[in-house]
Amino acid sequence: MTLALLQFNILPSFEVEFPIRSITKVPCFVWTNTSWMHSNKKTLPVLCLPFRGTRGMTERLLQFIWQFQYFNKSELTTTSGEAVQIIFPGQHNTNQGPDFSEAKIRIADTTWAGHVELHFRTSDWEKHNHHRDENYRNVILHVVWENDVSNENSIPVLQLKERVSKILLERYEDLMNATGFIPCDKTIPTVRDIIWKSWKERLLAERLIRKAKVVEDYLQQSNYHWEEAFWWLIARNFGMKVNADAFEQVAKSIPLVTLAKHKNQIHQLEALLLGQAGLLHGRFEEDYPRMLWKEYKFYKNKYKLPPPSYRLFFLRMRPGNFPTLRLAQLAMLVLESSHLFSKIKEATSAHEISKWFDITANDYWHYHYRFDETSAFKKKKIGAAMIQNIIINTIAPMLFAYGHLHHEEKYKRRSLQWLEETSPEVNAITKRFSHLEIESKSAFDSQALIELRNEYCSGKRCLECAVGVAILKNK
Repeated sequence: MTLALLQFNILPSFEVEFPIRSITKVPCFVWTNTSWMHSNKKTLPVLCLPFRGTRGMTERLLQFIWQFQYFNKSELTTTSGEAVQIIFPGQHNTNQGPDFSEAKIRIADTTWAGHVELHFRTSDWEKHNHHRDENYRNVILHVVWENDVSNENSIPVLQLKERVSKILLERYEDLMNATGFIPCDKTIPTVRDIIWKSWKERLLAERLIRKAKVVEDYLQQSNYHWEEAFWWLIARNFGMKVNADAFEQVAKSIPLVTLAKHKNQIHQLEALLLGQAGLLHGRFEEDYPRMLWKEYKFYKNKYKLPPPSYRLFFLRMRPGNFPTLRLAQLAMLVLESSHLFSKIKEATSAHEISKWFDITANDYWHYHYRFDETSAFKKKKIGAAMIQNIIINTIAPMLFAYGHLHHEEKYKRRSLQWLEETSPEVNAITKRFSHLEIESKSAFDSQALIELRNEYCSGKRCLECAVGVAILKNK
């Protein structure tokens, strides 16, 4: 595990880190303090769109080429014939102003220190009104793909059009025009393991930092009560994707302090949860749901619980994931645990945590998935896949967030350790990567691949991806 990955205050770096700045009002990638998000995944940003008649060249690609000097640097000259030596291309600027700052360029017999601005054409300088902008007064070199101005201003111009490998341009154009699962699905198996290792660490870092922000939002809602926020997130996880929002609202409607008063009565816990989920309304034939309804009516009035207003779904769902059963299991978890997040903070392994979630719904559910509908006998335990899902999507992110917000590295390390100890997810994304010979050995790997597909491949952010860069460089 790299030190940079464990610190997380600064994203661990790999050999390309290239933010995108939008220069026109169109959908674009934007920085969200923790990661890059696409404002509209149906549209690529302007800097990623090829200029007309340029064989795939984009302003984003031009910036990439300059930063990493992927062009023929022999006998460089400005468009006016002065010799150019690039001592340092500059630091990429993500704020207002020129593209690169603190560059060091030797032009003729003079060494200059200052900024570098990039454009597709030389005439773009005036089109963007840089000649009137004070931020551009210290530009020492104007790097362009194509020089289209005969009467230049006082800033030296360097044209790159004839100096960039056509193979690199063709590879980039292939990536941008690809329509498969990921842009590089035909070439990704050639990427070396050493590149994958560091890139997966970076991807997981971004994913956990973004999830830590979500946790912090829940903490603000709960007045920074970690156990309460954890209760909401656990309940949300039990709801699975379809009923997650409804389960979260049920949990928020019943504070932990209220549930604690009924800690030793599973029927009362079920009555509160199932009642607040709106699952106890109706005419029941069996005694058990009738009894729960009576319990719920009493405690609803006693605690002045808000009326349920959530819609729960059963259709196209496996019986083992029915909301009735998941809420019954959630009630048993409340019964059998106390100060659960505090215990999790002290846990030493994912296996230890798994045992705490190895619970079974009460006896009524041995013969039921829904009220008044009997089924063959089967103990309704939380399965191994569900426990793994909880560790991956709730427990590890919550523990990481705790370490992140309290600046305690041991909790961050432990959350990563638990992901490495947990089996990988098997879903549509990991299956498609497996078909491309990219396997996941643990949840550490599968979470990284999900982040790659959702946050990079779907937006074709190949120039910000270590795999994309390796393919362009043929490494």
